[in-house]
Amino acid sequence: MMKIPQHVAIILDGNGRWAKSKGMPRNYGHKMGAKNVEKICDAAGHMGIKYLTVYAFSTENWSRPKPEVDELMRLLGSYMKTCQKTAKKNNMRVRVLGDISRLDPKLQEQILELEKVSSAYDGFHFQIALNYGSRDEMVRAMKKMAAQIEAGNLSKDDISEELFSSYLDTGDIPDPDLLIRTSGEQRLSNYLLWQCAYSEFYFTDIPWPDFDESELKKAIEAYDNRERRFGGI
Repeated sequence: MMKIPQHVAIILDGNGRWAKSKGMPRNYGHKMGAKNVEKICDAAGHMGIKYLTVYAFSTENWSRPKPEVDELMRLLGSYMKTCQKTAKKNNMRVRVLGDISRLDPKLQEQILELEKVSSAYDGFHFQIALNYGSRDEMVRAMKKMAAQIEAGNLSKDDISEELFSSYLDTGDIPDPDLLIRTSGEQRLSNYLLWQCAYSEFYFTDIPWPDFDESELKKAIEAYDNRERRFGGI
């Protein structure tokens, strides 16, 4: 029987290059990439994956041209509207990782509403990393811990790996067993650095809009064929 990872994290890369290869604007790639997210959520759930986390927008992505950023935000807002129905249909809990305070207030409201509505669902857990950067996440976690120490609610002697993990955006989510990056790049790009300490990595040249259920199965098969070892044994 094939070993299915409990938690899969994906870096959704290659939307712009995929669009360019078809003579289309970058925003067309983002639009098709957004549509592909729902397909992969369905495929992951049917395969028995319990948690799926996708890298939708990083803290570094603000440096992209404003029209592209604006379109990405519009697509995210549209997704938040439709995702409530998808969450109910698939018994799917949705959470957003990252610092949403920089986002448009309307988008923040949509995120909070989606998280609230889907909080009772537990069939599948879908996390969207939005305005997320792992270094930023760790700094925010340390600030929260420091505030607790200053308030006298926490001692420095209480700090452990487990406690630190609980202050991260993924506090009650298991670490990824498998991290997938599409479109040929082979780096983490400031994504889940703490959480991926023991994750298996899978890199594919397939751009995200073309990454379908069959490609997900290839990644799971590659994961299944690896012998998981910890501690250098």
